[in-house]
Amino acid sequence: MACLADYADLIPGTVEMVETFRKRNLKIGSTTGYTGEMMDLLLAEAAKRGYEPDSTVCATDVPAARPAPWMCLENAKRLGVYPMESVVKIGDTLPDVEEGLNAGMWTIGLTKTGNEIGLSEHEIKDLSQVDYDLRIARAYQRLGQSGAHYVVDSITDVLPCLDDIELRLARGEQP
Repeated sequence: MACLADYADLIPGTVEMVETFRKRNLKIGSTTGYTGEMMDLLLAEAAKRGYEPDSTVCATDVPAARPAPWMCLENAKRLGVYPMESVVKIGDTLPDVEEGLNAGMWTIGLTKTGNEIGLSEHEIKDLSQVDYDLRIARAYQRLGQSGAHYVVDSITDVLPCLDDIELRLARGEQP
């Protein structure tokens, strides 16, 4: 617990993207494998940095964590959002994608800023171009193979996906 605050920096672009999402009248829910006690600390740190989700559901709040859909469904319930095909799950792990799919949501996988590449921004900058390209390609492949509807580098690349989802919903498509 004592060191959690040391790892609470936001992914670059998060605050700006959340502001953009909110301008679109989107609600922001968060799911996590952390306990409520851990999240209390991390949410306080995130708020200091300008990020406050509308709802946060911890693995300890539901009968089973990822890849079960319960955290996503609990967020939807708390936020009053339905039907599930109108919800988008954005995540950086394979279980994130599986969780969203199991909940009947559109899913967007994040590569560069996520667990699939598994490096800090500083560590990424230190990679050779070849190593970077291999790691990114692997992350894209793994998230795509897990069933993600979209795979992008970062949260800053999500808006075109949301626009496409809106078009697909208008055509009657579902995840």
